[in-house]
Amino acid sequence: MTAPPNSTAPLRLELRGITKQYPAVRANDAVSLRVAPGQIHAVLGENGAGKSTMMKIIYGAVKPDQGQILWNGQAVQVASPAAARALGISMVYQHFSLFDTLTAAENVWLGLDKAMPLPEVVARIREVSEGYGLPVDPLRPVHTLSVGERQRVEIVRSLLTKPQLLILDEPTSVLTPQAVEKLFITLRQLSAEGCSILYISHKLDEIRALCHHCTVLRGGKVTGEVDPTQESNASLSRLMIGAEPPTLHRQSSAAGAPVLEVQNLSLAQQDPFGVTLKGISLQVRAGEIVGVAGVSGNGQQELMAALSGEDPRALPGSVQLFGSDIARASPRKRRALGLHFVPEERLGRGAVPTLSLAQNTLLTRTGAVKAGGWLNLAQTRQLAADLIARYNVKAGGPDAAARSLSGGNLQKFLVGREIDAKPKLLIVSQPTWGVDVGAAAQIRGALLALRDAGCALLVVSEELDELFEISDRMVVMAQGRLSPSLPTAEATIERIGAWMSGLWDAPSATAAAAAANKEGQHVVH
Repeated sequence: MTAPPNSTAPLRLELRGITKQYPAVRANDAVSLRVAPGQIHAVLGENGAGKSTMMKIIYGAVKPDQGQILWNGQAVQVASPAAARALGISMVYQHFSLFDTLTAAENVWLGLDKAMPLPEVVARIREVSEGYGLPVDPLRPVHTLSVGERQRVEIVRSLLTKPQLLILDEPTSVLTPQAVEKLFITLRQLSAEGCSILYISHKLDEIRALCHHCTVLRGGKVTGEVDPTQESNASLSRLMIGAEPPTLHRQSSAAGAPVLEVQNLSLAQQDPFGVTLKGISLQVRAGEIVGVAGVSGNGQQELMAALSGEDPRALPGSVQLFGSDIARASPRKRRALGLHFVPEERLGRGAVPTLSLAQNTLLTRTGAVKAGGWLNLAQTRQLAADLIARYNVKAGGPDAAARSLSGGNLQKFLVGREIDAKPKLLIVSQPTWGVDVGAAAQIRGALLALRDAGCALLVVSEELDELFEISDRMVVMAQGRLSPSLPTAEATIERIGAWMSGLWDAPSATAAAAAANKEGQHVVH
């Protein structure tokens, strides 16, 4: 990693006694923070610890109730994100601030000096994205981009402003290990050039490998400052949550009868920037977790849409649940048969941002709160309250709006909502995206418990460590195709990484390997 910045240099940013009170919670309580020029400074804390609120205050998106901000030694009031950008502060949000109907270039243009013409913005995006290994097509509409591709747009937009301070909120949550390494090279280069970086992440290995300094928040207060290079994952976890994350206990058991069977599913892309599904075949059995690995934007969204019922164009017979043809069944019909789904996009698809948590239970759980054909609203609130308690969701109660929750807490609520339905098949996309280590262990433990109870699970994740931890079998998605299935015990990160580029021996890896061995040749798997 890069050498730490000179501690004698004047501070780039200093917070003194920052406090922010919301009706249900004090998000920041007399928080102080000091960031030097060129320093990569981690901010660590549980979901709901106050990290994102503090970043929004620095970026001018939220006004503090008390406290002082000093920028390059001068007291400032950051009244808006535009004022922050004028100072040289740029931020990449965990929940992206992009307009779906505009292109990537148009979204970037909105945050830049309008004196720069749009064609020049397009050229600059191509230049920066190629230079930093963050591929972005500036002419693609944002609504056609995967979560990972949208994150690249946000990062490139920030880099175009040549910031003195770059704030990154969970920047690697949807990046592959290879892409993370490329991003780290970029961040170290920026640090060496004098740019300060505030880095929010729940990935303790990343913080230890990348960051010079770490401030820990718990319950809105600063509870410690450490040099992360001198800490272990266990010690950082104790600082953050007061304990080490629970250990997952896996029980080995034979898979049961087939639950989901996908046979030669092919679907043409629905828009010019989508991915065509090509001959997808997949089986998920009762009592097993099948993990789907792959780089974002290789057909995962299209496959999830076909399986959840959002895209009902599949040929009859190509998607079966317990032997029944559901290829063209509605999402409601699929839920009635026991299929539940957690999408990767929490706000907008998993939950309606402006509705309360209680109201959001009605998106998939109306059967649980009906009485005589009518919705029982008291029962709806009770269901939401039970989920909040069971999954340790930090929220202002069942009437709190979905958008008021931190990303990790909303994720716990949504995963809990679907697990509580006692599904026979649960399909989950990015189950622990942006979730702290304690909550991630809780969610993974709940998925394993569901598997042990006989449920079939299909888990799409770009967290390879997660898939290795919970999956019984793994497949890889690349360019709209699905690799052969591989028992997790036989998989390696190197092999899965190669398969992410489509380098598997279709249609039969085993047959190809046997043939190659017979000829005394070496085959790359």
